[in-house]
Amino acid sequence: MLAALAALSATGLPALAHAAPLREGITLSGPPAIVSAPLIHMAETNALAHVAGRTQFVAWRDPDQLRMMAMGGKADVLAMPSNVAANLFNRGAGVTLLNVSTWGALWIVTRDKKRQTLADYRGEEIAVPFRGDMPDILLQLLAAKQGLDAQQDFRLRYVPTPMEAMQLLITRRVSHALLAEPAVSLALRKTKSFPLGLIAPELHRGADLQQEWGRVFKQQPRLPQAGIAAVGTLRQQPQVLAAVTKAYAQSLAWCHAQPLQCGALMAKHIDLLTPEAVADAIAVSQLDALPAARARPELEFFFNQLMARNPALVGGKLPAEAFYGPL
Repeated sequence: MLAALAALSATGLPALAHAAPLREGITLSGPPAIVSAPLIHMAETNALAHVAGRTQFVAWRDPDQLRMMAMGGKADVLAMPSNVAANLFNRGAGVTLLNVSTWGALWIVTRDKKRQTLADYRGEEIAVPFRGDMPDILLQLLAAKQGLDAQQDFRLRYVPTPMEAMQLLITRRVSHALLAEPAVSLALRKTKSFPLGLIAPELHRGADLQQEWGRVFKQQPRLPQAGIAAVGTLRQQPQVLAAVTKAYAQSLAWCHAQPLQCGALMAKHIDLLTPEAVADAIAVSQLDALPAARARPELEFFFNQLMARNPALVGGKLPAEAFYGPL
């Protein structure tokens, strides 16, 4: 046996060959939002070792950086708002949406617990991150459907990031902020902590944008807010796409089962987050990694509502079938 192995080695062929990974590495990227939790777990556990030599996670700060990373080859798989994925695809950027995983993670956090619908905020100042992107466009869509003009009936105070909106809220510079999880849970926890609890206001979950969506559109109280998309050359590797989709679903299931541990991993990668806030966010968010092709009816309903207001939000048209990843 040893002689045979030696003979094989002498020919220049490996005696015991292991299949090389399909990719040297995979870079995952996402925002400081709950959609990124499974990506971080995938990187921390090297969940894609059978298809990639290494897996890393890099956070993006704002939608402009997201677009630069998607079009500039700085990442292979990115968590992103569903309309941004459609917009990039329709502009020829080369995007395959693999799943929709975030179906409900947006609330207005308020100092007045009686304000439970959007109409209750008429005339009020609301801090809103990411002007012109999710969640701003959803706020404006839901307001318009109720006969409100978000620019006229609310006083919108735009800020660059959710964390900055949260800081305005807990330092009493605004009374209301539109936030996504886990920033919502982080704000609620921070106001109860020492020493912030001495100066911060009491905060509450106010208008639930998922409930608003269900009520005004007569749909289920959930909407396809965000998921993960493949870009670049990875889109041409079906085996890798399948591995990413499966690993994300498995990591999301692990986060549901181990929310504090999931939170600890997320806090390692994203400043200001705490394991407890992430665990709270997992408990209240609607998280379900549904393959994009199966989510297509709900995505197209959402995209049609956006196009009725501004076709540019999704790139002028519904994305073609090639946008939707394999089942």
